[in-house]
Amino acid sequence: MAQFLSNPTQLGHLLLSARRRKKLTQAAAARHAGISQSRLSVLETAPSAMTVAQLLALSALYGLRVTVEEDQAAASSTTEW
Repeated sequence: MAQFLSNPTQLGHLLLSARRRKKLTQAAAARHAGISQSRLSVLETAPSAMTVAQLLALSALYGLRVTVEEDQAAASSTTEW
């Protein structure tokens, strides 16, 4: 099922839920992802500090796929960078 995220807090909730579904403790998940348990705790509550590498490592561990796609509403805009 696709989850569309619009803010970092939603990402934290998604990762926490995925870890719990896998029945992993923070310590076990952190060990597999190569980070400390305290760092994982911070990432689950304040994910705006997460690196792309950490996001990809946790996503792989939890069996999640990260997808970035163009927003069709934004794509129809004529604004250029």
